[in-house]
Amino acid sequence: MDIKTLLSQLTLEEKASLCSGIDSWRTEPIPRLSIPSAVLSDGPHGLRKEISDENGQKTGTVESVCFPTGGAVACSFDRSLIRRMGEALGEECQAENVHVILGPAVNIKRSPLCGRNFEYLSEDPYLAGEMAASYIQGVESQGVGTSLKHFAANNQENRRMTVSAEIDERTLREIYLAGFETAVKKGKPTTVMCSYNKINGVYSSENKRLLTDILRKEWGFDGLVMSDWGAVNRRPDGVLAGLDLEMPSSHGENDAEIVKAVKEGRIREEDVDIVAGRVLKLVYDSLAKEKKNVSYSKEEHHTLARKIASESMVLLKNENEILPLDASKKIAFIGKFAEVPRYQGGGSSHINSYKLTGALEAVKEICSVSYAQGYILEEDRTEETLLKEAVEAAKAADVAVIFAGLPDAFESEGYDRPHMKMPECQNRLIEAVCEVQKHVVVVLHNGAPVEIPWAGKVDGILESYLGGQAVGGAQVDVLFGNVNPSGKLAETIPLKLSDNPSYLNFPGEKDRVEYREGIFVGYRYYDKKEMGVLYPFGYGLSYTTFSYSGLKADKTEINDTDTLQVSVTVKNTGDRAGKEVIQLYVGSLPGPEKAAIRPVRELKGFEKVELQPGESKEVSFTLDKRSFAFYNSEIPGWYVEDGEYEISIGKSSRELAGSLTVTVHPASPIRPHYTMESTVGDLLKNEKAKARFKAYMAKMFPGQDTDEELLMMEAVMDQVPVHSICSFHPNVTLRELQEIVDEANR
Repeated sequence: MDIKTLLSQLTLEEKASLCSGIDSWRTEPIPRLSIPSAVLSDGPHGLRKEISDENGQKTGTVESVCFPTGGAVACSFDRSLIRRMGEALGEECQAENVHVILGPAVNIKRSPLCGRNFEYLSEDPYLAGEMAASYIQGVESQGVGTSLKHFAANNQENRRMTVSAEIDERTLREIYLAGFETAVKKGKPTTVMCSYNKINGVYSSENKRLLTDILRKEWGFDGLVMSDWGAVNRRPDGVLAGLDLEMPSSHGENDAEIVKAVKEGRIREEDVDIVAGRVLKLVYDSLAKEKKNVSYSKEEHHTLARKIASESMVLLKNENEILPLDASKKIAFIGKFAEVPRYQGGGSSHINSYKLTGALEAVKEICSVSYAQGYILEEDRTEETLLKEAVEAAKAADVAVIFAGLPDAFESEGYDRPHMKMPECQNRLIEAVCEVQKHVVVVLHNGAPVEIPWAGKVDGILESYLGGQAVGGAQVDVLFGNVNPSGKLAETIPLKLSDNPSYLNFPGEKDRVEYREGIFVGYRYYDKKEMGVLYPFGYGLSYTTFSYSGLKADKTEINDTDTLQVSVTVKNTGDRAGKEVIQLYVGSLPGPEKAAIRPVRELKGFEKVELQPGESKEVSFTLDKRSFAFYNSEIPGWYVEDGEYEISIGKSSRELAGSLTVTVHPASPIRPHYTMESTVGDLLKNEKAKARFKAYMAKMFPGQDTDEELLMMEAVMDQVPVHSICSFHPNVTLRELQEIVDEANR
């Protein structure tokens, strides 16, 4: 379809109408020219397509498969696994005639309290970007578009439609945009969805720097930008900023605003052509990728959801090798979530699952267990009868497995959690069971970290997050050892809420939230502070053991235009087959020429490998400039400081299995510019200036000419501005000092 020709046949009013939806899920058609609609649908971990009756009244959503949420599947650290999930979602979209599924959600987990954290992937932008890119590739391989969201800095639900995220440029680039950048460049999504909030006072929906300068010009995005539902403020400003499609329909109101702005000369009709043209391209590209008479097996996708969930669960504790469970022993399942698990979050991603498998049902495949409900979900109140039944069941068993976590009401899109606590009735249940049973395992259901006051009293903890509709089967697979746990935490679990770096500045004051912690989000903060955590980023246990050896790099010194190959050999030293996530971290070592404050280490590579007992594999990584760079706002751009960098292989950000050091040189070093306001210490780093200052030392400090005395004077003068020297030394002139500054700059 020739978009330019089609635009020439449209009236201004028709072009404007293309810039918003006709309803909640379809773009505006133009019947006069037989221009159809593209169909959108909620995601990202399942298809949430709305259905209506013959009168157009919404009656619900289609039955589909609910896969594990983003917060769960990110813990798999498995690009191929999340890509397969994306492929399955693409198949379902084709079967339901959906052209674009809204996802993945890449926003950083700044605070554990964000109500939508269950949808988001990680506190780390590298992991989030890599996993999102693979998800996008999977969906798009089926001829279905994705919508990367929520661009950008949408890290809380509180006042999300009005709050301004106040972020410095370096933090924005390194933490809150980096995941989107990777997903755009590697994944190539069909669309990007802008967020509700403002960034430094400007709404995302009318932020030209964000939507055009960075997204399109810097990153090369050539798709469509749509709004989050109801995120548009001033629609003509959005046109100028690069917002192509407003969703849902504005019922003609904002279309008229676009027409009015053109007629008043505030925007050009050519500007409208650009955004309307992108909508037309989306429509016709989507139609060209449609597959007719597509069907899929819900049961096969349910089985896939079970596999994904089992490989995403994180074994946090396994004292006395309580897991895997011995099916010949007397086992008690305790807790309502064993029967009816919490497996997804609330809001726009809530799926009408075609079936649900709880652990109590799935365990019948293996053995018989006793069961006690333990608690109620409707309110945080201990039901004494249920508690007594649970204690008796635990007392009569060899092992008690408690299924606990956060009820639906505790976390959802639309509001944030007020605390990190689990319901007190559940904590009391766990404490009571521990009093009568030494062998206790707790299986958690939650979208984000919870405080675990009883962690020291139980032998086992399995974090299953919100694991999708097949979560019960996956839990049984892991608990009984049919699947060896291989998930690793995609976020840090702090000891308590107040340890979190955003604690004092979340969710902000009214419509303003300051990101004062800067780049020190998640493990970057805890590791820099050497602060104790409950479980660190990247942590997760296995039923087997792994060793690392032979860490090496192909060079010990490179320019930042080069790539560095790093490899390590990992071996399964246990007696079970298992999968291990090899994590590569890079840290800038302190040095005299390094001015930027950096994290101790940052994740810059990961690979997941499967190994049989005794088997070894060599795993390789390629590091480039971005692996060593920070965002220098003065250039502005990504910059590598000259010096040494430590490359570490870790089992988590805290447990390192080996390290090596390389030296990296910037191909284009930044030449410092000196002024009379520069400090003497800054100038002394310049060899020419240092030589001139040495000559002046005797003049400035007569009678103090020994090396020791001169070094002392240098230390005294180190942080004094050059222009201030005259205030203390009348025999030194401003003219002479300016000559030194000029010579240093030459």
